[in-house]
Amino acid sequence: MVKLQLLDLAHRSLIKKYFSRFPPEISEHTFTNLFAWRRSRPIYFSLIADSLLLFINTDDTRYNQKILFGKPVGKLSTSSAIDILRDDIVGAVRLSVDAVADLSTTNYTIHSDRDNADYVYRIEDLSLLSGRHYAKKRNQITKCLKQYHCEYEPVTTALVPQCIAMQQRWCASRSCTTEPALCNEYVSILSMFENFKELDLIGGAIRVDGVIQAFAIAEQLSPGVAVCHFEKALPGIQGLGQLINKWFALRGLKDFTFINREQDLGVPGLRQAKKSYHPHHLVEKYTLSVDSVFASHACKVKGD
Repeated sequence: MVKLQLLDLAHRSLIKKYFSRFPPEISEHTFTNLFAWRRSRPIYFSLIADSLLLFINTDDTRYNQKILFGKPVGKLSTSSAIDILRDDIVGAVRLSVDAVADLSTTNYTIHSDRDNADYVYRIEDLSLLSGRHYAKKRNQITKCLKQYHCEYEPVTTALVPQCIAMQQRWCASRSCTTEPALCNEYVSILSMFENFKELDLIGGAIRVDGVIQAFAIAEQLSPGVAVCHFEKALPGIQGLGQLINKWFALRGLKDFTFINREQDLGVPGLRQAKKSYHPHHLVEKYTLSVDSVFASHACKVKGD
């Protein structure tokens, strides 16, 4: 049995060291993502052959095995890790294309996980919104700026309380307490803001008539690539969502070439919204099963 540790803030330096040495491609492999969602999706880790391995629970508590969460962060191959962990895991999720390249389909069952594919955009495209295919976005922004006095402001620790207050208003408008997914997201956002300084995040916010009504939070995923963890705009202000997207790319992420804006989770409206910004490419992900237990539960992962 591989010895596992439950991830917490105390492990930040260790986890970030591995991500720095072996830059990730998938949006889930940042310390912020792992830490912020830990209430609804506990993360366990182990170090094997100078590689970081991350794990999550299965939905079925009758089994002691875990699920490998993404490929090993290090030189250990996915196939070698699965061989080592065969008695400890029932499968793996969030595996990138290169992670499954050396796996034989005769030994494992591999499924494409389109719902969790990451959308990656060029910062320049989101900053400028040039061309006819972005005309509707530009029109929405124009209407917003004509109707409201909007000001962009970087998110600092001093601004965090106002961002939390805005998130609480957003949740009240969406009845978060009755929606488990939105409730989990609220807890994750709150955890992120409570540890904002320690997590080394990049944030941008918009004041509308002097009040924070939108924010976006990101961090570096790999050299030249940022990942956007959360983006919120108060409903009822036409064009504000498009405006925070554009201004954050233009002013907050100008030092990056690409932005990973995470997955659509198979939600039709969210998929359409992400497609409407014309991604440069998708980061494909795969699910792998090594026995019938994993296959029967389809690896339902909470917290994304």
